[in-house]
Amino acid sequence: VPSAYVEPGADAAQTLRDFLATHADANDIVVKPCVGAGSRDAQRHARTAVAAAQAHAERLLAQGRSVLLQPYLDRVDAAGETALLFFDGVFSHAIRKGPLLQRDAASTRALFAPEAITARTPGEDELALAQAVLSTLPGAPLAYARVDLIRAADGRPCLLELELTEPSLFFAQAPGAVDRFVAVLARRIGAPIGRAARADAANATGQEGALATPAV
Repeated sequence: VPSAYVEPGADAAQTLRDFLATHADANDIVVKPCVGAGSRDAQRHARTAVAAAQAHAERLLAQGRSVLLQPYLDRVDAAGETALLFFDGVFSHAIRKGPLLQRDAASTRALFAPEAITARTPGEDELALAQAVLSTLPGAPLAYARVDLIRAADGRPCLLELELTEPSLFFAQAPGAVDRFVAVLARRIGAPIGRAARADAANATGQEGALATPAV
């Protein structure tokens, strides 16, 4: 997804004007912190709501936070996001996330914005892009990785986020995924894996299908 960055001390108003001029076909834009989770402090602004978007960016900058500007890709409203999960570099499963940001709505005050999550079979183009993204990472395949994609106006999948540090893995939407993940971890530490360990992993799955994942 095309992005522009505003660092503390930079001219948010000028950066925003330049961004809107570059993306003249974007009906809405997204303003959010560069470091965040759960859509906290992220908002979708109409391109005509320049004052609100600028105030949002300046509020984040005043907190010493870097700001990310992106065009809002309208196809997400119908198609949602596709999150593809990989264990040890091998595709495991995918889910669909419904759209989260409403135009000119306040950002969530909860720990995470409510999400509509369902299982999804990714398109071949989505799988190919996710694999291409992971191929750019240095070193051996990671124990886990999540690649979040949305489609542009012309239908192309675009990278939204590459999640490498304790992302939700959505086990609840993918029967067998817990076994696959535990097997990967067992191979990496050279430990046998049995029914009890798989049950412990399944019990650690949270409401969103997240599992506390070790840095291996």
